[in-house]
Amino acid sequence: MSRVERVSRTAQIAASDPNRVIIFDTTLRDGEQSPGASMTGEEKLRIARALERLKVDVIEAGFAIASPGDFAAVKLVADNIKDSTVCSLARAVDADIERAAEALAGANSGRIHTFIATSPIHMQYKLRMQPDQVVEQAVRAVKKARSLCADVEFSCEDAGRSEIDFLCRIIEAAIDAGARTINIPDTVGYAIPHQYADTIRQLLERIPNADKAVFSVHCHNDLGLAVANSLAAVVAGARQVECTINGLGERAGNAALEEIVMAIKTRQDLLNVHTRIETEHILAASRLVSGITGFPVQPNKAIVGANAFAHESGIHQDGVLKHRETYEIMSAQSVGWNANKMVMGKHSGRAAFRSRLEELGIALEGDELNAAFARFKELADKKHEIFDEDLQALVSDTLADEAPEHFKLASLEVASKTGTTPEAKLVLSVDGAERSAQAEGSGPVDATFKAIEAVAGSGATLQLYSVNAITQGTDSQGEVTVRLEKGGRIVNGNGADTDIVVASAKAYLNALNLMQVGAKAHPQVEGV
Repeated sequence: MSRVERVSRTAQIAASDPNRVIIFDTTLRDGEQSPGASMTGEEKLRIARALERLKVDVIEAGFAIASPGDFAAVKLVADNIKDSTVCSLARAVDADIERAAEALAGANSGRIHTFIATSPIHMQYKLRMQPDQVVEQAVRAVKKARSLCADVEFSCEDAGRSEIDFLCRIIEAAIDAGARTINIPDTVGYAIPHQYADTIRQLLERIPNADKAVFSVHCHNDLGLAVANSLAAVVAGARQVECTINGLGERAGNAALEEIVMAIKTRQDLLNVHTRIETEHILAASRLVSGITGFPVQPNKAIVGANAFAHESGIHQDGVLKHRETYEIMSAQSVGWNANKMVMGKHSGRAAFRSRLEELGIALEGDELNAAFARFKELADKKHEIFDEDLQALVSDTLADEAPEHFKLASLEVASKTGTTPEAKLVLSVDGAERSAQAEGSGPVDATFKAIEAVAGSGATLQLYSVNAITQGTDSQGEVTVRLEKGGRIVNGNGADTDIVVASAKAYLNALNLMQVGAKAHPQVEGV
């Protein structure tokens, strides 16, 4: 049986278990559209492996035609992930669809996700097409995708503001053309739960061939309702939820995977549905995504925030001590909070180091493992206890060093003394050639950044500088995020070190290196 003739994995799930909710993760695609959240192909693969470990059903790896780098990343994920379906986004045009199919050629289970806008405002002003033309193009795109891949998803972009009669018409045609997943995105986060649920309910009731497809939802968080809208849609009959780790995504973000999954698990009594997610790996995935993207998780974030299972009130503490369920609706262990109890140190060996990385969803071999272990030993000499967060940061730094870099820190000397102007002296490796510079600044970090710019001359504007202690204690590694903007393009750079100034320099250089990578096309650009 050819790839095209195979029955999609989603269709098999839907047929065998009508109460199963398919989890579609788009951290690597929509999550990456957060300003500054760019990821390398290797970083995408690390996150994809963490998602596979979570038992995510579908991983949207990227937008293959957006850039050569995006194509390579989709291909890398498709070639390495076996248990999850790997998906690529494609506009409703042949070139996009062919490029997606090419990137997914090595996938054990692949999906092409094609879309076209269906709201009056998008059809008139963005597409400049009549409704009949939009339907025709959608059908042509689905048929094209279906000729190349067994599993095709069709999305009605801006469905939340689309007319219900037109949605019924175009979805029926898309299903007839071969789409087996139909996505109803709230692209601009405009929906309200009861209204969104009613839309899903009407579509399922009014579309004659609705039983041939899984209906999916993709909600944005502009009104803070992405999770609520997604769950309301599930109650109404949707059986796929598109979401991201930590709610990462464009503008205010997407529905958070961890919140969707734990709501379904915690309220099975009411929702009467389930997922296959292995929830004890949620926290590790959250920390991995946060570390790679440089987007910290707010302390009061549900499920994965530092305070999610903390109880300050004496009354609450007393209740929890007497019986956990008095104030906790789920256990901390069920989402992985118990997983970070193993503390490593300078006497830990290579086997323990490797084993711990594997438990965190990080697979390193050969030179990568050797380099990471060497860094681990260096860090162990600086700090007594090394936690999971340290290991995540350490691996990120190691893999970043092995990637092609335009700028690299060779040495740094900073003088900061009360009553004198701080001064930084550094040596940068620029494409292998060493260049030195020095500069004064209002503080040691400011002086360091000015010295870097004396060499780089990037012309970028510093928009954000953030420092977070990775773990407790004064010997903790500092994790620095630097956001640079140039010509409307925004990048986030990350660096970690027990020395905050060194971490800052690493983060700034990381951002400059990301600036060197060509910008990619946005999936919602003018036209189709």
